[in-house]
Amino acid sequence: MALQNIGASNRNDAFYRYKMPKMVTKTEGKGNGIKTNIVNNVDIAKALARPASYTTKYFGCELGAQSKFDDKTGTSLVNGAHSTSKLASLLEAFIKRYVQCYGCGNPETEIVITKSQMVNLKCAACGFVSECDMRDKLTTFILKNPPEAKKVGKDKKAMRRAEKERVKEGEAADEAIKRLKKKDGCSKSSKKDASDEEISPKHDGSADDDDDDGIQWQTDTSREAAEKRMKELSAATAEMVMISLDEEEEKKKSLVMEMKEYLKKGLPISELKPFVSSLSEPPQEVMHALFNALFDGVGKDFLKEAMKKKGCLAAATQEEGSQMHLLNSFGSFCGKSGNGEAVKEAAQVLKALYDEDVVEEEFVLEWYQKGLAGADKSSPVWKSVKPFVVWLQSAESESEGED
Repeated sequence: MALQNIGASNRNDAFYRYKMPKMVTKTEGKGNGIKTNIVNNVDIAKALARPASYTTKYFGCELGAQSKFDDKTGTSLVNGAHSTSKLASLLEAFIKRYVQCYGCGNPETEIVITKSQMVNLKCAACGFVSECDMRDKLTTFILKNPPEAKKVGKDKKAMRRAEKERVKEGEAADEAIKRLKKKDGCSKSSKKDASDEEISPKHDGSADDDDDDGIQWQTDTSREAAEKRMKELSAATAEMVMISLDEEEEKKKSLVMEMKEYLKKGLPISELKPFVSSLSEPPQEVMHALFNALFDGVGKDFLKEAMKKKGCLAAATQEEGSQMHLLNSFGSFCGKSGNGEAVKEAAQVLKALYDEDVVEEEFVLEWYQKGLAGADKSSPVWKSVKPFVVWLQSAESESEGED
């Protein structure tokens, strides 16, 4: 059986992994009873993960002809004589409207019918939810004949419940350990204070105390004095830390400004790599500055801007470790306060960078795992990119199974 790539835009991509059978049709009958039989419609629909009745109905709606799909025999018939090329072009339109993600173009989508009776496509790759045009006649047919809901096995549900219970037990154990440590720390502190009071030197007026020309040195070891000294020390330390942080923040701002000034010059992308390498700051700070300079103020149009500036990002990720630096900057940018609109498109941007070979699969998975266990694990970016990461992992396991 001859195969072709799913989606007209991917027709010439030799490495595209989503395939479907080439359409085969046959004209049957004569005169007013002439019909066109889409011989392999069931196989095509299976490759698209859509019911064969949907494609059959779509052909009928678009051609203004009666159409019928027989569940028992798997026969798809459309009244009238229609060429294979005409039906194939209609199939491409069906794929664009009811299969491919409107965000990233991936065909791994699921039809979802909302409570308000809207037909949506949910992408398994980027998580984007596409809203189908409800003026299309096929949407009425879909509402009356919804796709079968995916059944979740009992074993999977049990595993999820067990995982939740383990997490709760782990959190309870952590809290118990923290309380024990706190209690133990307070106990040790009390003992230490009592010990200090016992050994602290006291002035009794004897001749033995009059050393160093009659000057006596004695440290007040009372609890009040100790707390006062600690407060003074803490205030001084805090001030030093704040000064250090302010200086660090100024350096970062200065680096971002320097990067913006460079980008304004409009120099060839080939010169970006030497410029980035010439900077004395740590590579991660340089990548942060470049990313912020490229996407400063970007919100809703994050994906569009990323596609415009993919050349700069590709040029900056040529050195070893640079892909991880880029992913860290991407996560940091999406996690910033006020970047909520950008976070919504995070999965689409990440998939686009992956499709353009700016970042590779192994680094994306490593970055995601480290992020979930790191200091920024509460960042909204992890939830946003999860559908794409899950899709990557499933694609990896499928390729391993084929090997």
